[in-house]
This record gives sequence, structure tokens and C-alpha cells, in this order.
Amino acid sequence: MKRPNGHKVCLEDMNKRKGEGNVAKVFNVTGDCKPGLHYMVNIDERLKELKVLVDAGSYFTINRARQYGKTTTLRMFSRYLKDDYYVVLMDFQTFGNAEFESENVFAISFASSFLRLLKRKQPKLSKGLKEALNNLQKQVNCRNEFFALKALFENISDICAETDRQVVLLIDEVDSASNNQVFLDFLAQLRAYYIDRDEQPVIQSVILAGVHDVRNLKRKIRPEEEHKMNSPWNIATDFKMDMSLSEDGIVGMLKEYEADYHTGMNAREMAGLIYNYTSGYPFLVSRLCKLMDEDVGKEGQPKSMAWTKEGFYGAVRLLLEEKNTLFESLSEKLVSYPEFNTILQTLLFSGKNIAYNADNEVIDMAAMFGFIKNRQGNVMISNRIFEMRLYNMYLSTAEIQGEKMYKASLRDKSQFIVNGRLNMKRVLEKFAEHFTDLYHDRDETFVEEEGRKYFLLYLRPIINGTGNYYIESRTRNLGRTDVIVDYCGEQYIITIGNKTLIEAVI
Repeated sequence: MKRPNGHKVCLEDMNKRKGEGNVAKVFNVTGDCKPGLHYMVNIDERLKELKVLVDAGSYFTINRARQYGKTTTLRMFSRYLKDDYYVVLMDFQTFGNAEFESENVFAISFASSFLRLLKRKQPKLSKGLKEALNNLQKQVNCRNEFFALKALFENISDICAETDRQVVLLIDEVDSASNNQVFLDFLAQLRAYYIDRDEQPVIQSVILAGVHDVRNLKRKIRPEEEHKMNSPWNIATDFKMDMSLSEDGIVGMLKEYEADYHTGMNAREMAGLIYNYTSGYPFLVSRLCKLMDEDVGKEGQPKSMAWTKEGFYGAVRLLLEEKNTLFESLSEKLVSYPEFNTILQTLLFSGKNIAYNADNEVIDMAAMFGFIKNRQGNVMISNRIFEMRLYNMYLSTAEIQGEKMYKASLRDKSQFIVNGRLNMKRVLEKFAEHFTDLYHDRDETFVEEEGRKYFLLYLRPIINGTGNYYIESRTRNLGRTDVIVDYCGEQYIITIGNKTLIEAVI
């Protein structure tokens, strides 16, 4: 699409035209979010914090779980810095295996990308800068077979010496390279030039983004492969920024949506529900909003029907039933790392505390992938959506559904729904009857460790497809477990005690 004068229509143009009714924003769950096209949480404060690190000349890694907003943050940050720095933003996903075949091939490929991206910034071409750029371009054009990392960094240093602004390098998707010796050597060269920054011009700041922390590259290696223990990135500044979305940030996003569609939603209440279920995990926040916007309301009904508690719970059900890349990643890790599987089942069904120990490889890895977090020194599943998905997965295996308790629930379930409402008292009565009949000869330890599993196993077929349930994490280790059940807009709290099994219904 071009304007009459031949200039391309850019993102800012699209954003302006939205006010004229030509571009409608949507909730985005694929690729990076663009302010002119997508409803998104304002991250200006995050960008300000990042700039403080760049101004200080820090080199650091943004390693966060998949679909956690890393690419969106980098792209917006590159625009945020444009008035103060020349920002070169690379994506290592555009580098194929061939680019890492040798040091020479990588150096030429990197130089080509660096030049192309820097020239887009239109730096002032002094005589010295023009000469430095031309020298590097000659190496690229002639495919000099002796051109390697040392020469690459010498040329980049010459360019940095001549620019009228300092250069910042951002590299996204470093996971694409982090199990490659050429990449390790690249990091070593960056480290060497950083250490000598008082002696020669260097890139002002380098930010690497990926799931894996390049300071601990052995996490990238699959268990059956040889570990590469070298980690030449000990110059990196600790990056402790919370990249989850805040409840206030979600409120702002919903208010923007509300200004466009006038659904009558209570943005604060809706943001609270979304945050409580997602803990601000960016993909999950956007996915729930997208489901409410596009899938929850029945055809022909106004959007206001979807932006209610009942609509939200409907979106949660749809999310838990679907396949997506985030859930597939979780399932894959459970297969690849059986120890992780064991930890999660212990957390979900036994209620036992598991101390958070970053030196434990399995715990550290699970936290890196975003599936667990540290809460007051104990391991905790990262958010309610993950927890519910895991419960559904574990309770749907062929082995568990072969249990007599599950079969009893299938026989009983038709008697618990009356006029669209769940008769929870009757559910508890029948469950207690079956539990006593089937497991009366088991000891107290069995009741304490297996009771909640069998109650959830009995409950699941009854509410499946219509209701949701989750465990209130604050009660896991207080001698009881509160199971929260949402069914058609009504909520039930079932307290499971260690000794009496079912103590109360509120």
C-alpha cells in the first residue's frame, strides 16, 4: 500500500487512520504486538527502566518464557531509543543453520545484517564513518574467506568510533544459536571488547533476548546430548525486571477497548479476574481477551454479553480446551523431563511444600520456562490457568479414568444439575458415600494424600464443558484445601480437610 507520493504507509500512519474508522484494533496472540494494530498494555515504565540500563552501558540478557512479550518489548524499545542512539535490532531466527556453519560465514552474515540495519537509521555520514562503513561492506561483497570474528569486531569498533551517536545492539531469539560454538565465540569477542571499552570504541549496550539464559547455556542442551559448559557472558548485568502485565496495565488496555465498543463492562473487575487467573502472563491475558471479544458471545448478540463474569468463565473454558503453542510447550517439557512431571503432581495432589532451590536443575529449568515460580521460598505453579490445564491433563489419562471413582461419577452426574444449577450439596453427599464404600479400609495417610485427587476425579465429569475448578493456593498447606468451583456464574468453595476429608461447604 502506497501513498500518491510513493511513500509507504507506516505504523504511525495506520494508528492515525484508526481514528477515521479505517483500522480496527484487535487482541493479538501471534507475533509481536503493534500499538497501531493491537490492544496492548502500556509498557512505557518498563521502557524507561530499560533505558537506564542502556545509558549505563550495560550488557544483559532478557530471558523469559515463551510468548512473554520479549519481541514486543525489544521492538518497542528500539523505537523508544531512536532519538538518542542508533539501534540495530537483529533476529537470529532469520539466520539459518548455514550462517553458523563457520566463523567466516557467520561473520559475513552478521556484518551484512549489521550494515543493512544501521544504514536504515540514516546516521550522519562523516568522511570517517563513510570510510568505515565502506571497509566493512567490501568484506561482505567479496565474501573474504579470511574474514572472521576478530576482523568483524575491529570493523564494528571503527564504525562506533565515527558515529555521532552511540550504537545499541539488540538480538532477539538467541536460542536459535545458543547451542553453537560459533555463537559462543561471538559472545567471547563481545566480552573482550566490553572489557577493553576504556581503550577502544565499542557498542554502547548489547541486549540478548530468548528463553534460555546464555550465562547458563547447558540448559539449551537436551539431556541425551553432550553439554557445552562454556559460558562467556559473565559481563552481563542481572536483569530482574518483572515483565508480567500488571492489573492496572490490564485495566488501561480494557478501557481503550471499551472506548471503541462501549460494552458497559466494569474494566477494573474484569482486569482483576484476568489477572487472578493469569498472574499477568502476557499470552494468557491476550488470549482470554481475544476469546471474549471474538468467540464467547453468540452470533448476533452484542459484545456486552461476553464482557461479564459468565463470559469470562466461558473464555477460560475455551482456553483450557484448545491447543496452542504455549500448552504444547508445557506438555513437551513434561515428557522430556520426568522429574518436572513428578514435582508438578506432588504440588497439585499432595499439597506438600517443595522448597524453591535455584541450584536444583529441574526447578531452575521449570522456572526458566515460566511454569513455576518462587513464592516465599516454596515452589508454586505460575498461574491458575496452568494449574487448571495440568489438573485436566492428569485427570484425563486412561489410567486415572479407569478408577472406580471416575466411573461412579459418570453414572451419577445426571442427578446433580437441576434447572441449570449445580447441586453441590448432593455432589458432596454422593462423593462421601462412594469414598467410604471404595476406600474405607485405607489408612489416614491415604486419605490425606489421595483424598483431593479422588474428589477432583469425581467432580470433573460433572462440570466438564460447563464449569471450572481450581485450588486456592493459600490453603494448600494449612491443614485443608479449598477447591473453588465456578458453574454458570455461581461459585462454590469446598473445604477438604486432612482428617475429615470434607469439612464444610460455603
